[in-house]
Amino acid sequence: MGLTRQYLRYEPAALFGLVASARAGVAFVALRGERGRYVAVPACEHVFVWDTRKGEKVLILKGLKQQVSCLCPSPDGLHLAVGYEDGAIRVFNLLSGESTVTFNGHRAAVTALQYDHLGGRLVSGSKDTEVIVWDVINESGLYRLRGHKDVITQVLFLKEKNLLVTCAKDTLVKWWDLDTQHCFKTLVGHRAEVWGMALLSKEKRLITGSGDSELRVWDLMYIQEVKDSDEPESKKSKGSSSPGAEENTEEDESLELDERPEERIVKCSKVGSIMREGRDRVVTLGTDRMGNFLACHGTDAVLEVFSVLSEEEIQKKLEKKMKKARKKAKQNSEEEPERSVELSLQEEIQRVTNVKASSKIKSFDLILSPKGELKMVLLLQNNVIELYNLNLSAQVPQAVRVSKITIGGHRSDVRTLAFSSDNIAILSAAAESVKIWNRSTLQCIRTMECEYALCSLFVPGDRQVIIGTKTGKLQLYDLASGSLIETLDAHDGSVWSIALSPDQHGFVTGGADKCVKFWEFELVKDESSVQKRLSMKHVRILQLDEDVLCVRYSPNQKLLAVSLLDCTVKVFYVDTLKFFLSLYGHKLPVLCMDICYDGTLIASGSADRNVKIWGLDFGDCHRSLFAHDDSVMYLQFVPKSHLFFTAGKDGKIKQWDADKFEHIQTLEGHHQEVWCLALSPNGDYVVSASHDKSLRLWERTREPLILEEEREMQREAEYEESVAKEEQPVVAGETQGETGLAGKKTIETIKAAERIMEAIELYREEMAKLKEHNAICKAAGKEVPFPVNPILRAYGNITPSAYVLEVFKKVKSSELEESLLVLPFSYVPDLLRLFNEYIQLGSDVELLCRALLFLLKIHFGQITTNQMLVTVIENLKKTTISRVSEARDVLGFNMAGLQFLKREIEAKDEVTFFADATERFEEKKRKRKKKEKMVLAVL
Repeated sequence: MGLTRQYLRYEPAALFGLVASARAGVAFVALRGERGRYVAVPACEHVFVWDTRKGEKVLILKGLKQQVSCLCPSPDGLHLAVGYEDGAIRVFNLLSGESTVTFNGHRAAVTALQYDHLGGRLVSGSKDTEVIVWDVINESGLYRLRGHKDVITQVLFLKEKNLLVTCAKDTLVKWWDLDTQHCFKTLVGHRAEVWGMALLSKEKRLITGSGDSELRVWDLMYIQEVKDSDEPESKKSKGSSSPGAEENTEEDESLELDERPEERIVKCSKVGSIMREGRDRVVTLGTDRMGNFLACHGTDAVLEVFSVLSEEEIQKKLEKKMKKARKKAKQNSEEEPERSVELSLQEEIQRVTNVKASSKIKSFDLILSPKGELKMVLLLQNNVIELYNLNLSAQVPQAVRVSKITIGGHRSDVRTLAFSSDNIAILSAAAESVKIWNRSTLQCIRTMECEYALCSLFVPGDRQVIIGTKTGKLQLYDLASGSLIETLDAHDGSVWSIALSPDQHGFVTGGADKCVKFWEFELVKDESSVQKRLSMKHVRILQLDEDVLCVRYSPNQKLLAVSLLDCTVKVFYVDTLKFFLSLYGHKLPVLCMDICYDGTLIASGSADRNVKIWGLDFGDCHRSLFAHDDSVMYLQFVPKSHLFFTAGKDGKIKQWDADKFEHIQTLEGHHQEVWCLALSPNGDYVVSASHDKSLRLWERTREPLILEEEREMQREAEYEESVAKEEQPVVAGETQGETGLAGKKTIETIKAAERIMEAIELYREEMAKLKEHNAICKAAGKEVPFPVNPILRAYGNITPSAYVLEVFKKVKSSELEESLLVLPFSYVPDLLRLFNEYIQLGSDVELLCRALLFLLKIHFGQITTNQMLVTVIENLKKTTISRVSEARDVLGFNMAGLQFLKREIEAKDEVTFFADATERFEEKKRKRKKKEKMVLAVL
């Protein structure tokens, strides 16, 4: 076997430069006992919790690979449910920052999440058009609801009734009865997609936002309330009309209910519309937790805030209106109007104010503070979070911006990166600013305003930086003061590339004006101070026939490589500027290139997705590699080696070996196009910038990377991905109806099923060995030692049946049903016999009953036709009923005991409360008497 080349692995070290991703919503979270101060925002695959008062990041809820697509805090404020692009949902504990529960059910991105008012159930909607209800306490899926034909946009639980409302891009709003798990009503009054909805006025009103400037309002009447309200109506009608007329109206009412069975649960009638000022679609529509305030925004930068009147306020307004109407009637000598006075919808839902943000709004959240102020947090498109306060007691309420979190990132995509010579400072530049970051702390230490930056470099000494801009200017900045020292008009078009000369006396630039310009550093006298300052002097120019996209010096400064818009790379002598080589072969322009440390190789990356490695002695192409699934945007050699990194528009960063022409590793993390990267001078760090607004730092570890192992891991990952895309297992006799199982087949459920199968196999083997051992003992007439299985010994010498139970208990609650669904029937009879044994012992009755009932449901036909299982099922029936009733009795007793203790504590608290109050009253009395005595003494 030949010697294998050893490579070192690069690992992700940090994510920075990102305040918030605009993919999911923003939400206020309760942290350290405070509400309205901390906000949770998506940040690529993580969730950041920001302190809006200090502008600091206080908590990071770490994700895996997929981007966050949805957020929802629990009603108790202790947990945060996070939905991801791959359909997974993870519930995080906000105190520890750990993920406690994971749900896998959706096949596409989660688009809507909502807890019920107690926080025991969670409902999720997805791009796969399905709605799933999850049991958070039991950590399992309850059921899947199908009916929508497009992406789910919002889901809402009704507090008092066991009902669910969902809306989607298929223009429909559906009502679901969760007791029977079916859709009993569909609202079809929308002409375009329904983008959001909210419940108001103690869930007696529904408001929906669609693709126009109209917010549609619907009145909800629940059937119990309909019956209750019908009684007084009928009593009133007795006084005014004949009994016959009353009977007719009742008959009509019953006919209407019989004709429309969905109205037996809820009656939904449109009462009107509220017009928004925005003319485009609703992006987000929401209320505060009490439902007193409603807000919405479109695709612009304006948030429209409305207040919803309570029943008491409505009553007061009506009384005022009645008084006015009576007064008017008296003046006009008319009869008193009794029922003609009504409030219009605009009076019940009043516009408070419009909040103008600094950029386009992506989402918002509202919270009413104890002081009576309305706090609004806005997540903007340009990597900014803004917090506004609205003083409601003011005559004309105006929103005031309290804080703005911006320092942690750029407003637009970073287009250029550079490392300082000491590997400590990182420069990043975008369309509006240049930022300098400390690599070890990842803190932004300087922010300087600039024009649209395209290329950059640190001046030798690391005290100044040069930026090449889209307008053709070169901008020189001083880092100590953070000021712009000098601006030069370098090119007539964009400055696409800049390269420092190896002797560090100057640099070269290439632009869209078909010129390559050579510059030298010089010290000039500063008018404002005695000291000299650094400046740039233009010394030479090389005129070409095409736009220059990239320029690079060879390490010995003898050659200059220039990539042109005609898809070629031209190599010139630096001293005479004479033409030396033309490297042609790319089908599209070469966007990036680099020359290795010894000047023997040049690698070029093109928009044709290929990387070509050339010899710089004769200009021959050594190898062409298909590098990325989209354009290769950046390429750089690792210092002192023939390894190089490429960044592509496919969101991947790849490392290659230019000698062996092999792909070494892929750095996955970015979720969108990678625009640029930079390697530190010692080669230990790589920093990259992407369209997802994030900057990522990768660190070279001491862990060796073996290519064969890497390929094997890649194949495993591909297999796991293919398993998730396979057809889901079907339960015999079940049709694809409105409801279904909540879970889905994943690699975890398959592994869990395999573990159960292995445990049953071991149980069978051990039982066969035991039978054989007993026969040997009987034949020998003495006790022969029985060899214990090493696996059972590792578990503390437990019995084979107890080992099966241990394995069964280790299956995640959320994966139990799916694991049993992929379990072959040949293992089920043994499992049923073991269940009988376990339930008789009274261990884990709840878990076993859940598994038993599910197995009976999916294998009903095979179990009932198997004569050998008849006795097992009979025994199970007896033991299960007795054990479940015992468990129920214990629960009932404990509940009664807890309620008794609660009453005792409440009674004790009341006594102590009143005792405190009387003590305070006596103290006040004593103080007053003392004061009176002092006054009398003075008099």
